Amino acid sequence: MQFIKRMLRRWYWSIPRSEDGKLLWGRYFRRLVLRLVLLFFGITIGSTILYRFLPVPCTPLMFIRCVQQAQDPNRPVRWEKDWVSFDELSPKLQLAVVCAEDQEFLEHVGFDFDAIEKAYKFNKSHKRKRGASTISQQTAKNTFLWPARSWIRKGLEVYFTFLIEVLWSKERIMTVYLNIIEFGDGIYGAEAASQRFFNKSAKNLNTSEAALLAAILPNPLKRSPIKPSGEVRQRQQWIISQMRMWGGKIDFEEPNTPRKEK
Repeated sequence: MQFIKRMLRRWYWSIPRSEDGKLLWGRYFRRLVLRLVLLFFGITIGSTILYRFLPVPCTPLMFIRCVQQAQDPNRPVRWEKDWVSFDELSPKLQLAVVCAEDQEFLEHVGFDFDAIEKAYKFNKSHKRKRGASTISQQTAKNTFLWPARSWIRKGLEVYFTFLIEVLWSKERIMTVYLNIIEFGDGIYGAEAASQRFFNKSAKNLNTSEAALLAAILPNPLKRSPIKPSGEVRQRQQWIISQMRMWGGKIDFEEPNTPRKEK
């Protein structure tokens, strides 16, 4: 109790006062808001800079999945994750996810405004909603945020996407993306997925395997590369055809994004 009293007394006397001793609450709350804003930017920018060089140890989604698994007797509690460097990630897999998820990845600055406009028009007239998130947006969301649909989360996603596009290279974004993305229930990252599904390292994936992993990404909890459905197989073949259109490679130094006719 004495400790709490001392803390309250210290807080009380930290409130600014006028010359006649009147508490200046307006000035106090302005200072408080300013400090909170500076703290927010300090933490978010600082963590983004750290993750430019250090592996991402865990994400909010991983903790959420653990809780969901623990509450469901039919789901094993699983957390398989093995961070690998950019050079240990198959270029075929990098190309496959770009073809499947974001073909303007090398060119845009975090947002594909054409895709956003198309998704907006589509969603106005369809019950099944279409997303337009880029790989950069997915990386920002998966690294720093929670998987919920709200304007607050979306606004923070835009903020963190801007940060990683400014502070990280495209190679770094791809590295983080492929190391933390969910490939199955409790399976995170390309290395864990490759070992689990193909008994090999992520750097040794062939074109078919890379395309199959990319094909399940829209819904990795319901789609599986072990027993792929006809829809997954169809998507896999489409991804392979897109990879051929890219020349079978992805070039981060001189972007080789295929130019489509408008």
